[in-house]
Amino acid sequence: MTPQAPNVLERILGETRTEVERRKREQPLPALEPGAPKRDSRFASTLAAPGIGVIAEFKRRSPSAGAMRSDPDVTEIVGAYARGGAVALSVLTEGPNFAGSLDDLRLAAAVCDLPLLRKDFIIDPYQLHESVAAGADAVLLIVAALDEARLRSLHRTARELGLDVLVEVHDRDELERALDAGAEIVGVNNRDLTDFSVDVVRTERLMAYMAPGVTVVSESGIADAEQLASLQRLGVQAVLVGESLMRSADPQAALRRLQSFSGTEPAL
Repeated sequence: MTPQAPNVLERILGETRTEVERRKREQPLPALEPGAPKRDSRFASTLAAPGIGVIAEFKRRSPSAGAMRSDPDVTEIVGAYARGGAVALSVLTEGPNFAGSLDDLRLAAAVCDLPLLRKDFIIDPYQLHESVAAGADAVLLIVAALDEARLRSLHRTARELGLDVLVEVHDRDELERALDAGAEIVGVNNRDLTDFSVDVVRTERLMAYMAPGVTVVSESGIADAEQLASLQRLGVQAVLVGESLMRSADPQAALRRLQSFSGTEPAL
């Protein structure tokens, strides 16, 4: 890929570096203070529970799909997800491409007790401290966005700060790098971040190479109960779902329908 035609991930990472440096100038690391006492992270233990859970995502837009809905309200949607049976929440905080912000994460933390994942393009330890200050229980690290040394360093620092880590992979090579870095929770993103195409079979292909004891999350392209049932049979412990829920007129009902196969639907 030439510098004149960067792929989507390369472009977003460039913008992220600029944004992080701006935030560092505006709020240096010593000035970052948690808005509330740090909660003990329950993200990893929640995902490891029996069955398959849904991590419901709040996101405003995406580069590939545009706006999810008109002027989404964090409080309203997070409440609907909690009532609909989500086991955890993901909040997309990247600004230039996804219109997210740490304010969305702070508000979610203030109104909901479910474990919170900060979903962003984490490339700098500063972002980990931001995550703690904003009330996150876990962060996303994307293997495709990090070299081996940075992946290990960020994973270690996140754990030292009390954050659980969802390490995202797209292929077998990235999976091996994730496991080498100590990943205990692996997210298989069915979306190719170079062009945003989706291949929902990617999770199935990589399950054969997972290390024992690793918690597996399938991300992107999941929209119906049959997919959840199939993934549970493969040994997947959670799915991360955003677009289909965000676009629904009734996110709570959409989440319940998604979990409607036998043994998964939450009690009314």
